[in-house]
Amino acid sequence: MQKIIQKGFEIYPGLLPRSDQQGLVSDLRACLQQAPLFAPRTPGAKPMSIRMSAAGRLGWVTDQRGYRYEPRHPDGMGWPPIPAAVLAIWAQVTGLDRQPDCCLINWYGQSARMGLHQDKDEGDFAFPVVSISLGDDGLFRMGNVERGGKTESIWLGSGDVVVMGGAARLAYHGIDRIRFGSSTLLPKGGRINLTLRVVR
Repeated sequence: MQKIIQKGFEIYPGLLPRSDQQGLVSDLRACLQQAPLFAPRTPGAKPMSIRMSAAGRLGWVTDQRGYRYEPRHPDGMGWPPIPAAVLAIWAQVTGLDRQPDCCLINWYGQSARMGLHQDKDEGDFAFPVVSISLGDDGLFRMGNVERGGKTESIWLGSGDVVVMGGAARLAYHGIDRIRFGSSTLLPKGGRINLTLRVVR
């Protein structure tokens, strides 16, 4: 499988064929029937532009109590299991026997973005974070372990997978914008991003 390394981020362009992408979307629809997308707010009560949910033993949430992992959806129900097809991608790109505890499901609409941030709410940074892109292209910005400095960007398309480990595990990263309508995978457009994390 083709791999690009950029600022320590391992990028696998087009890793997932269209049929696999369609299967993942079907699996995720089943997950979201059990744990619907919700509109998160930062600890400062600022609404985020994405909508999110999760699958796995834990889900990542944000509200006035802070950023953290919780065993239940904000509406009280448990998270669904991580689909087997998603776990297979994790195993393929990481080679790890240890499975992730959380599959964060983020949905980006036309005007959604994600500011530069670190994934640092996990208990062991020796494990990578794996990102799976489905649907419309997203402009992925890669920064440094310290805030500031030179950044680089790459368009991530449907079926692309990124592994953030090693030097890139705590690097700042984000999504600057969505190329809405660039993919036909999701009938109404938009981008789904899955991030797989070992929490503890």
